[in-house]
Amino acid sequence: MGEPKVKVFFQEFKQFAMRGNVIDLAVGVLIGTAFNKIVTSIVNDVVMPPLGVLLGGVNFKDLFINLDPDQTLANGQSIQSLAQAQEAGVPVIAYGQFINVIIDFIIVAFSIFLIVKGINAMHRKKEPEAPAEPATKDCPYCLSKIPKEAVRCGHCTSMLNEAEAKA
Repeated sequence: MGEPKVKVFFQEFKQFAMRGNVIDLAVGVLIGTAFNKIVTSIVNDVVMPPLGVLLGGVNFKDLFINLDPDQTLANGQSIQSLAQAQEAGVPVIAYGQFINVIIDFIIVAFSIFLIVKGINAMHRKKEPEAPAEPATKDCPYCLSKIPKEAVRCGHCTSMLNEAEAKA
């Protein structure tokens, strides 16, 4: 009798999981996740604060549109920040966070573009060199190939200086 189906299934899975390209993909996903954290930090902690200061002290994380302006906090005060709105369960459009995500995306896309451009530059074939001058020429009498510097054809023994002068 053959092996149990479960054992065969796990053997196939092990063979699939141990292929080089699957492991490369897993490493790529892990590096991509770490890279995304770095970019998010750059956007949130380095790019957006100075941009907010330049735009009059705006904190992009707190930009939102309250979809239910009648709702207030438990103490009756109006909602002033995104954190308060989320805490109170008020529906909002958090467009400031959306702006952060768009900037994240642009930085990641540009970085990937630069990486792919660099890889493509390394893989480009070198320009073919100009072809070297031929080392042979045709005899004008018998049309045989002879060395370029020859003054007499080795096949028909014709003197080439006279024929070249006429040509």
